[in-house]
Amino acid sequence: MNSKALVLFSGGQDSATCLAWALERYAHVETIAFNYGQRHAVELQCRLEMMAQLRSGFPAWAERLGPDHLLDLSVLGQISDTALTQDQAITMQANGLPNTFVPGRNLLFFNFAAAVAYRRGLQVLVGGMCETDYSGYPDCRDNTLKALQVALSLGLDSPMVIETPLMWVDKAGTWALAQSLGGWPLMDLIIEHTHTCYLGDRSTRHAWGYGCGQCPACDLRRTGFETFTGQAPQP
Repeated sequence: MNSKALVLFSGGQDSATCLAWALERYAHVETIAFNYGQRHAVELQCRLEMMAQLRSGFPAWAERLGPDHLLDLSVLGQISDTALTQDQAITMQANGLPNTFVPGRNLLFFNFAAAVAYRRGLQVLVGGMCETDYSGYPDCRDNTLKALQVALSLGLDSPMVIETPLMWVDKAGTWALAQSLGGWPLMDLIIEHTHTCYLGDRSTRHAWGYGCGQCPACDLRRTGFETFTGQAPQP
């Protein structure tokens, strides 16, 4: 029923997969990202290259891929004391969450994305949140996003649909979804041009992409890739 979508595209593996998913389903797709003072701000550069590669390598998707939006949410980094926004070691906190959790991040992202979508006449918001293979962030949970969808729709007096195609998919399944959408050409783009590492390290190229290889994000990405490639036929 809805023909237009806005994808929260950070430049990481999950959001890149969600972007491909949306381009397969919607006639018009726009993208949005946020500069919030993240340590891995290199993802903001990677996302531009990823979109350029999608346009050149997938002509059918290029016709559907519309404008990109980058918002300055640096205030979030200023009020956060986390390992994603400060030069801190990644540790577990007393509440059971890693200190990479940025309180309110996804809530703010969707609120600002909804404001842009409302102005642009877009009906669907697509995000790469997941509560299967994740770090326990409460703002990635399905119930959180369902509640947020209701609040946004009421607050804007306009239906807003939040789609999370990876919500019940593990990281191996995320790689499999990308492969099913664009084959190994898309897989190669995700490996080469997306960024997941929390530390922003792109000095080392692994089979699954660039990263420090030690942080929780790298660990999830590597484990998922190894599981997927152990099951899938190689190109």
